[in-house]
Amino acid sequence: MKSASREDYLRAIFCLNEENPETVKSINIVKFLNVSKPAVSEMLNKLKNEGYIEKTPYSSISLTDKGFKEAENLTFKHRVAELFLKEVLHFKDEEIHEEAHKLEHSMSDEVAKRMSDLLKNPKICPCGHKIPNIN
Repeated sequence: MKSASREDYLRAIFCLNEENPETVKSINIVKFLNVSKPAVSEMLNKLKNEGYIEKTPYSSISLTDKGFKEAENLTFKHRVAELFLKEVLHFKDEEIHEEAHKLEHSMSDEVAKRMSDLLKNPKICPCGHKIPNIN
């Protein structure tokens, strides 16, 4: 079942894992998403039950293959959208992240791929992060 909230958590884990794969803990997600500890705990339990993550109490959180694939695709959409907003639509730097966040949830895979093609399949987003290769 697709939900923006679920997608936010998956992408947060993906991004935090890029920064430091050994230390993705619930407190990191609290800070990344600016949500409460109980909200994170509840969603992590849902994600675990649905097969998106692996976690045990007091240990790091990791994405399963299923979770990684979805999070990687969301990150691709987000980062391509950021670049599209900046390079094609000329949004200001301080506007692109929030607008890309809105787009990542509603954009089809085909639209994201075509945006990437139009941008000549970029490797780096405006924030300096690697754009995943989902081909």
